[in-house]
Amino acid sequence: MGKETRSKKIDGETIAAALRENGLVASRLPSYEPRQAQIELLELIVRAFNEDAFMAAEAGTGVGKSFAYLLPAVYYAIANNERIVISTATINLQQQLFDKDIPLVAHALNMPVKAVLMKGRGNYICRRRLEDAVREPDMDEDETAEIHRIAKWADTSETGGKSELPFLPVENIWARICSESDTCLGRRCPNWERCFLTALRKEAMNARIIVVNHHLLFADLAARQGGAGYEVMVALPPFSRVIVDEAHTIENAASSFFSREFSRPGLLRQLGRLYSKRRNRRRGLLVRLGALLPGSEGVDAAIDALDVVRAAIAKLDEPALELCGLESVFRLSPRHDNSGARRALFPALADLREKILCLTAGCKKLLEKMASEHEDNPVIWEIKPILRYLDGVAGICAAFPEYREKQNEVMWIETRTQEGSKPWAVFSQSPVDVAENLRDSLFKPNKTVVCVSATLTVNGSFAYWAGRCGLYLAAGEKFLSGCFPSPFPYDKSVFFAVPTDAPLPDEADFQGFVDRAAGELAASAGGSALILFTSYQSMRSAYSAAFPVLESLGIRCLKQGDDDRARLLRTFLDDTTSVLFATDSFWEGVDAPGDTLRLVIICRLPFRSPNDPVFEARREAIEKNGGNPFTALSLPEAVMKFKQGFGRLMRKSSDRGVVVVLDGRLVKKQYGAFFLNSLPETKTAFTGFSGIVRGMENFLYS
Repeated sequence: MGKETRSKKIDGETIAAALRENGLVASRLPSYEPRQAQIELLELIVRAFNEDAFMAAEAGTGVGKSFAYLLPAVYYAIANNERIVISTATINLQQQLFDKDIPLVAHALNMPVKAVLMKGRGNYICRRRLEDAVREPDMDEDETAEIHRIAKWADTSETGGKSELPFLPVENIWARICSESDTCLGRRCPNWERCFLTALRKEAMNARIIVVNHHLLFADLAARQGGAGYEVMVALPPFSRVIVDEAHTIENAASSFFSREFSRPGLLRQLGRLYSKRRNRRRGLLVRLGALLPGSEGVDAAIDALDVVRAAIAKLDEPALELCGLESVFRLSPRHDNSGARRALFPALADLREKILCLTAGCKKLLEKMASEHEDNPVIWEIKPILRYLDGVAGICAAFPEYREKQNEVMWIETRTQEGSKPWAVFSQSPVDVAENLRDSLFKPNKTVVCVSATLTVNGSFAYWAGRCGLYLAAGEKFLSGCFPSPFPYDKSVFFAVPTDAPLPDEADFQGFVDRAAGELAASAGGSALILFTSYQSMRSAYSAAFPVLESLGIRCLKQGDDDRARLLRTFLDDTTSVLFATDSFWEGVDAPGDTLRLVIICRLPFRSPNDPVFEARREAIEKNGGNPFTALSLPEAVMKFKQGFGRLMRKSSDRGVVVVLDGRLVKKQYGAFFLNSLPETKTAFTGFSGIVRGMENFLYS
């Protein structure tokens, strides 16, 4: 797999023939329909492999992008005995590729190919940690029962994967037994031969196609860039060609991966693993450490230091929450008045950092004492990742007062709440721009990177997305691109409407209009509606107004936050007349073909809130460099998200339905043309609201 090996080129026409009428795919899959756009996309991907190029492709719904990249990937991997990594943003797409699409392609081509689905190591059980947890005396009755239940399941599990458990484990229980790099003994582990992760990695070394999520891909790339090298197993086996599906998400995925945060609940949870006292009974890893070091004063000193850290944490939330105020967020910035932070918060952070470093120093000395006699004792390996976490918290505490020196970082505090608990502050640190990170970790080290999504362009150009993701910085002449429109008959099957008499979002009666309009439209359509919002407050208001009307008609109302996302989506799909009120995460990843979804209402154009700390910092960086933050960032980002929301409606060529946008800026503001030009041709109505209701009813019921 060395980088200097000359690769065998694959024949695009031969591969494309498999997708044509009477080709291999059509002959083996009776339901398959040839699509010219799919063939053209495949041919471009073949070029990217053969020319060692980077590539971006926007493929509309129904093009069949999965088959378009899987066929070249399978051919190329087998011809060159290479591994190709396919990375996605969502679990659903990972499972679809692994369980359905890859086997179908291999069967259709009569080319058996070894594929492996890999998740982050925290998704797999560590047998040694599980055995240690079974023997641990410090757990209460409920915890012990769950551990034993998991242990019984693990005895017969082939993968040890969390997703295969027949129940959802308690978060802190899973944290005690999952695989972690810091607790792994490697070949010294007595369970090495039976290790779930070892077995998976051996399997992956023999695989040609490896399916992962973006987070695991970035974990692997960051480790390689950090010195692990490109010819060894890290989180993934060595590779030099990547297909990134759902590529519109990689900037946010990279920002999330390279971000750090801590909060009082999370910090107390980790300290509780070291030491706690319940019903006058001392428990935790430090207590177990003390049993291994009888007579050592260091353990008692560490417990005392831990109590001091707890006291320092208690002093942190009050000044932080005061700074957040009614906005629930406070960003450190030269543009903002930070005098309050300096007076109250910075000293509290410095005090917490000092106390944490005192605790970790004491614990590290204890571990050094143990190393000679108890090198492989589980207690040592359980304490190490906690100390690494605490060192990370100390680093964030130090970074806040030094924010002026950070050229590409943003730091902020935000308020979190939970029913039955006091509000708490979350301290976060994130890169402002990840373009250089992505250039250096994803694009430059790899020979081919193919990026595909249904939404990568704004006004027909890849410039915004490619610039934000570092592709333009890396590609040069090696950049291929193409747009492949959906074959679906939008001009006949979609009625797109904007009420011209709607108040604008900055007018006082806008929310009242949304409340009335959402309910009336959903009722007129007979349900089967997805109503998309840009804020929870607006969603809750519209839901409260529409609920009695819709329920009286026998239409079930669902609201984001009332259940976890997966169950809520399943309920929506199962009840084909239900109406789902939702915000951010439901603008994409909702696949509801047929009668389940006949109406999509976009209540407001999805411009990001200017109060979002990372977004605000990105705007400032553009302005500082002489650019226009609105046209360079706010507008193109909103257009891409708008396209995702619009795309929820048509999932099959036979689908038929309505999209109504309640935000009049779409037709009253000059920039509305950017949104409209991003959509396929549809039946349209820009008229008064009552005319839209009549037009929708005529379209749906005629």
